Amino acid sequence: MKQLALDIGLSTGPTLANFCAGPNLAALRHLELWVGAKSQAGAANRSPVPTYLWGPSGSGKSHLLKAAREALREQGARVGWLDASVLEAPEFNESWAAVLLDDVHLYTAAQQHAAFNWFVNAQTHQRPVLAAGEFAPVELQLRDDLRTRLGWGHVFSLQPLSEPERRAVLRQAADARGVFLSDEVMDFMLTRFSRDLGSLMELLELLDGYALQTQRAITIPLIKSMMDNH
Repeated sequence: MKQLALDIGLSTGPTLANFCAGPNLAALRHLELWVGAKSQAGAANRSPVPTYLWGPSGSGKSHLLKAAREALREQGARVGWLDASVLEAPEFNESWAAVLLDDVHLYTAAQQHAAFNWFVNAQTHQRPVLAAGEFAPVELQLRDDLRTRLGWGHVFSLQPLSEPERRAVLRQAADARGVFLSDEVMDFMLTRFSRDLGSLMELLELLDGYALQTQRAITIPLIKSMMDNH
């Protein structure tokens, strides 16, 4: 599915509006306020309190961080972004409106050093920090000074959507596209592919495009045909 997802190039990307909150509504509401406050005059002068999101893979952590980054960019703000794929982090930039740290549980020693430096500078310059990882702050295998800072402020534990919630969201997304998904097709999608919501949405987008291209309804044979042709 990863290769197929790369072939789309059409998805709108993560936003706060398209985040399916389920049991994570408190975190969504917090970030909506957080992003909104950054756009208000004088908000940058408030003492920023860091926010940390944690939970298992598929619970929506990266979606929320990327959505917050995009919302700030739309406001014309620059941000510092660090995740485990960034091998050489830039120096902290005073023009950044915020610092965002994703997948902190995977950071190397060098990335931890950069993240700690960013964190200290962000506090000095009154910039907020938004971070995410798979584990609660106390359970992170990170250097002590970084781990304690991640747990300083607002901490939200995220939970993956239940299967009924995933089905409901998938059905709603299909209806919005004018696509009919039978229960049989839904079962096939949930058992044969990655069950996290982001992957399922990418799969739905691929299926919709392939069905339009081939002028066929979305069925299990169509899904198998699409997989055979990619």
